[in-house]
Amino acid sequence: MKTLVIGLGNPILGDDGVGWRVAEEVAKSTANRPEVEVDCYSLGGLSLMERLTGCERAILIDSIFTGTKPVGTVSRFPLNELPDVVAGHTTAAHDTSLRNALNVGRSMDIPLPRDEDVSVVAVEAENVYDFSETLSPPVEAAVPLAVQAVLELLDAQPAASRSDNRS
Repeated sequence: MKTLVIGLGNPILGDDGVGWRVAEEVAKSTANRPEVEVDCYSLGGLSLMERLTGCERAILIDSIFTGTKPVGTVSRFPLNELPDVVAGHTTAAHDTSLRNALNVGRSMDIPLPRDEDVSVVAVEAENVYDFSETLSPPVEAAVPLAVQAVLELLDAQPAASRSDNRS
């Protein structure tokens, strides 16, 4: 089963670069796993959907700001638990949320992972608009924890396999 791990964000905007940093470390740990592809990406929505074409499973790594958890907290959850913040907004005429983009792609028979086969590993961050190539100390300290969360997801049995085994 092909799994794509994508670090999202912008590596010159401080803590927004945490997805790239985690992905770089995951790439080192998975160098001998041909079923795992690791990439870094600065775009979302339709562009990210296109990048997911042909993958059976995806793990997205990014910074997140909920304001409810301490900076540096690592969370992991299925894509469908992420708020669909762009859906319904008229200000995003040229793009859309990833969830909506995946639904549109599937309606056009593009081979994409199912929602339950897309996981998110997020690191709580605040400084995502400051020009800097370094992470804040709490986000830097979270990198190994986020790497471990991604590796655990890679080793877990995918939802597609679990549902196939129910018959």
